[in-house]
Order: sequence, then structure tokens, then C-alpha cells
Amino acid sequence: MDALELLLNRRSVSRLTTPAPQDEALQHILAAGMRAPDHGALRPWRFIVMQDEGIERFSRLLHQAAIDSQLGADAEEKAKSAPYRAPLIIAVIARVAENSKIPEWEQVVSAGCAVHAMQMAAVAQGFGGIWRTGPWIDDKTVRAGLGCDEHDKIVGFLYLGTPVLKAPNKVTPPDMTNFVSYL
Repeated sequence: MDALELLLNRRSVSRLTTPAPQDEALQHILAAGMRAPDHGALRPWRFIVMQDEGIERFSRLLHQAAIDSQLGADAEEKAKSAPYRAPLIIAVIARVAENSKIPEWEQVVSAGCAVHAMQMAAVAQGFGGIWRTGPWIDDKTVRAGLGCDEHDKIVGFLYLGTPVLKAPNKVTPPDMTNFVSYL
């Protein structure tokens, strides 16, 4: 699949199974994230790869976060099962450099670009993925469990694996009328 076709037909895939990207495929995904636009060469991101026991630890962390937040039994079970929706998860954390000439928002956007690049690298290699956020990105228990500093921002969790269902190769082109203007 060429790069333009990949970008023009981008879609998220939420139903994922094994196999997950491994070895060279995973290294390509992480390397693509490292190539995100990065004003000031700060590399304002950190990637935490979770699979196998890492998924189990993440499940326990989300479960504990739900307990700490007193969300109730249903939410606790949902939190506990959430990481098992994919065989590989990459948490992406913006490591915001304080006192930098590069504004915080730009550093966070750069980390977001890393997520997108990693998802596209996964798709280019035949895998699927979905970028998830939700209330856990701001949860103090989750932040502590992932080793976040005070100014770090969790920009999302990239769930990766093999799509359960084969999606069509093409998506309907968007109507850009209300989104594009020219000066």
C-alpha cells in the first residue's frame, strides 16, 4: 500500500486479535513514532509498550483506578477488561519540557502526531489499531502507575493487533466543503 493510499483510507479498527506486531514490525512502529514533527528536537514523548504480562498489569492498574474513583462494580469490571481488547497497547505520554521556548500545546500535539504515525506504520504492515483516550488519561492512579510527572500528559493508548474483520480497502471520500477555505 503506498503512503497516499494509506493516509486517504485511514480508519480505526476496534476489534483486534492476535497476532500483534512483534520484533521488526514493532520496531518500525516505534521508529515511525520517533519521526513525528518535533519543533526544537525535544522528542517530547515516551512510549510504554504493553503486551502479555504488561496487559495484565495495565488491567490491574485500570481496575485499581476504578476502585479508587469509587465508580462501582460495573465500571470496575469494565476497566479491568478494557486492556484485553487488543494483544498490544502502546501508551503515549507527552513529556512536556518546562521552561522551553516550545509551548506546551505544541509538545502535546507532537506526541499526538507520534500516535498517528505509529498507527499508520501498523496499518502499512497489515495490522490494525485504534487510538483510545477516555477518563483514564487524567486519572491520578493511572498517571502514577505509568510514571507520569506533574506536567506529563497521557495523549492516548494505541491498541494494536490483527483486525478480526477485514475492512474494505477504500473509504468514502469526505465532503470537504465546510472544512476547507482558501485565502
